[in-house]
Amino acid sequence: MDKRVDSAVTASDDPAPGRGAFRVAVLVPCYNEQAAVAQVVRDFKAALPDAVVYVFDNNSTDDTIAVARAAGAVVREERHQGKGFVLRRMFSDIDADIYVLVDGDATYDAPSAPKMIDLLLRDRLDMVVGKRVDQEVAAYRAGHRTGNWLLTSFVAAVFGSAFDDMLSGYRVFSRRFVKSFPMLSSGFEIETELTVHALELGLPVAEIDTPYYARPEGSTSKLNTWRDGFRILWMIAQLYRSERPFPFYGAIGCVLALISVILAVPIIVTFFETHLVPRLPTAVLAMGLMLMAFLSLAVGLVLDTVTRGRREMKLLAYLGQRAAGDERRKSG
Repeated sequence: MDKRVDSAVTASDDPAPGRGAFRVAVLVPCYNEQAAVAQVVRDFKAALPDAVVYVFDNNSTDDTIAVARAAGAVVREERHQGKGFVLRRMFSDIDADIYVLVDGDATYDAPSAPKMIDLLLRDRLDMVVGKRVDQEVAAYRAGHRTGNWLLTSFVAAVFGSAFDDMLSGYRVFSRRFVKSFPMLSSGFEIETELTVHALELGLPVAEIDTPYYARPEGSTSKLNTWRDGFRILWMIAQLYRSERPFPFYGAIGCVLALISVILAVPIIVTFFETHLVPRLPTAVLAMGLMLMAFLSLAVGLVLDTVTRGRREMKLLAYLGQRAAGDERRKSG
């Protein structure tokens, strides 16, 4: 028996009080994962016997759908390519009280799911992130580890620190979080958007260590370190612009103002010495840059007010859902 399945059964023998009273959905986005998806389905059905495991296939060209269905999963499809599109469909279509999100590559530890759910319910949280602790040398590539650290540090500096593994694909959500999250991402940058949304609204979240394994033989990673890293970095910049408009446009304004001053100082000195403006184009440029600097600051102030209104609407949508731990109990 697989070591993860064995420990999953042990972990499920002593469930935390109250966990079984809630409807749990395990969400597994998949793209060409026929080599791993059956193990994922079996492991999570063993760790969470009362949960429903949903596999959402994203245009796989192999036998992912047939393998997942044979393993006992409820299989659905999303035609728009990209993990963000798949999660958007999952969050929209699946009705549950607790949502477990995990990749279909058999690298995440199913026995950790009950502990993550217990933590979510006990502390009335909205998101619990599984921090990856690699169990094998091949599990967590050095490039991915370095990129994750850099991006996590950047997000912590901009939006606040709450996670050490921002890009983990293993998460547990409350219904309140899932049904109020305005998802916009289309690809692997979705984990960044989930993290920033929680930090921006100050939602109750936590992180817990979970074992991380190498992919089984025949399964290959769909993540491109450089391409997806730049996409994630671009998403962070976009989120910073939209969620922190005054610092963003204020910084642009300060840079423009500084350049304007540097260009204008020699002209002003020459004017006081000779009462002439010999470099008229430079003077016009300096004046134009200063006007753009003030315009950028004004744009930042206006957008900051708009952003505050958007944040209030997000918070109202969040408060309109049942609190974690108060979800509707399963009938029967």
